[in-house]
Amino acid sequence: MSSEGEGRFHMVDVSLITSGSRRAMLRTDDDVRIEAVYEPSPASVTDTAVVVAHGFTGSADRPAVRRAARVFAQRGAAVITFSFRGHGASGGLSTLGDREVLDLAAAVRWARELGHARVATVGFSMGGSVVLRHAALARETDGHADAVAAVSAPARWYYRGTQPMRRLHWMVTRPAGRLVGRYGLRTRIDSRAWDPVPLSPVEAVPLIAPTPLLIVHGDRDAYFPLDHPRMLAGAGEAELWLERGMGHAENAADEELLARIGNWLTRA
Repeated sequence: MSSEGEGRFHMVDVSLITSGSRRAMLRTDDDVRIEAVYEPSPASVTDTAVVVAHGFTGSADRPAVRRAARVFAQRGAAVITFSFRGHGASGGLSTLGDREVLDLAAAVRWARELGHARVATVGFSMGGSVVLRHAALARETDGHADAVAAVSAPARWYYRGTQPMRRLHWMVTRPAGRLVGRYGLRTRIDSRAWDPVPLSPVEAVPLIAPTPLLIVHGDRDAYFPLDHPRMLAGAGEAELWLERGMGHAENAADEELLARIGNWLTRA
């Protein structure tokens, strides 16, 4: 794919959920429909929006994503959640972090369209790799991020060093695995191999500065051991939080950690 170019944001449909909250279908630069939810901040005035990128097999409506959105809103930011392609009510097929950069770019541009002068991104696991790549590739476009946090993100592609990652590779590379993903985990996976292989997260990090960057990782992460966050933080200018007792991604992020991340995103 080519995600380096500056994309164009297209609104497909918008409906009001509650006062100020909106559910929309966005159209990406490669013509995929992406479901997104906007929730204003309880604060009377805020110029900051936080865009939340979920992990693989997640969606905008998963409880862990909704919990993160609620906590971030309590820290004084408007929040946009969305479902990556192949997830939830979004169209398309999951490319495991490659073309998902276009999904995030559409959500960020929607935040700007809604009047937010400052947009921060936070991603979990696969979403963490996406926010890193987006921050590098969109830095000088109207879809850029003003602060970036990657939680439980991989540093490099094709990692198979843990049992959960070996299971994940089986699911995305085998026809039977993709059937499990579609019907068991409600995630539709593209069967095509990457061509070309996208910029890796660790290759993206040096390109992000001077945008503030936070790397968060748990010391009990069963998917990616601690060499991943250390490699990411060592590749460029980044703040590193190693969280004692934390597992993997949004399901493992408790409200105290989410509040600290929210404070960092709104003040960085």
